[in-house]
Amino acid sequence: MVSFQQKFEILGITVVNFATLDLNLLRVLDAILREGSTTKAGERLGVSQSAVSNALNRLRHSLSDELFVRHGNRLVPTDFAASIKDGLQEQLNRLEGLLTQSADFDPLQAKGNFKISASDFFAELLMPSLGDSLNHKAPGVTAQLVDLVPDNYVDSLDRFQADIALIPDTKLPDWINREPLFHSTFSVIGRAENPALANVESTTELPLEVFCDLSHVLFSPEGKLAAMGDAALAKVGRKRQVAMTLPVFSGVCRAVNESDLIALIPTQLAQQVAGGRNLKFFVPPFEIAPALIIAIWHRRSDENPMSKWMRQQIFDLMKPLDDW
Repeated sequence: MVSFQQKFEILGITVVNFATLDLNLLRVLDAILREGSTTKAGERLGVSQSAVSNALNRLRHSLSDELFVRHGNRLVPTDFAASIKDGLQEQLNRLEGLLTQSADFDPLQAKGNFKISASDFFAELLMPSLGDSLNHKAPGVTAQLVDLVPDNYVDSLDRFQADIALIPDTKLPDWINREPLFHSTFSVIGRAENPALANVESTTELPLEVFCDLSHVLFSPEGKLAAMGDAALAKVGRKRQVAMTLPVFSGVCRAVNESDLIALIPTQLAQQVAGGRNLKFFVPPFEIAPALIIAIWHRRSDENPMSKWMRQQIFDLMKPLDDW
């Protein structure tokens, strides 16, 4: 199989003058390799499908290779196109980094969007403080909190759908970088008027019988009926009754605030919402291992000035939340 470098050396001598090759065509090639479709590649690049098809035809002529063959609804790369995929992405990312680092980064003058993939936990714990910080330090930068799709956050970084994701610690591919942010313990929340909680002081340990007798609201974007708390509870030979699941923490807190249900949520969030709602929060009656929350991002953005600056703002705001 002809390598990326060998192919281009051949092209530079006998087929095409590489110095005159439109580098935008390589961006199109990269997008089609990522998406497997001219339509989706066009959406990624912000151009029409016909423009992508025209660029692909020019590439085929310039590179003397078919590049893609149709298989059903997908474009399957030829051996040559598949062989240069990683190298092409690496070189385009390196070129982007080279150009974006050519000038000093000034937050006050910066313009752009920065997408944060995270649960709505961070709508409470991060975004208000980050918004205030950006308003003073970088008024031209827009922070966007987007849904954290379970099992899809790595793909969202690869597809440029997010610049950073805030997630529980997990195994990651080697092209992802990570930064530990904080450990989160867990607390039980219940409304102050809940008669079953009348004799239990807020911030104290909730009796195990009360925890198991009351029905629970469970945070679960996927609609699962069990979580970390259930595994810990099983170790002491008990179960809890889940009355409902909700995909957002805000819904969990509201459901508890307006019923006699209780919920097990991160302690930082429990402390934050208890003050603004008529809620008590308690220590669980069993041990739950704290969750380590980390920030992850694509290595291609390591030296991107705005991304690097925004990551540091998030680190500075989140690391003080460590309560373990």
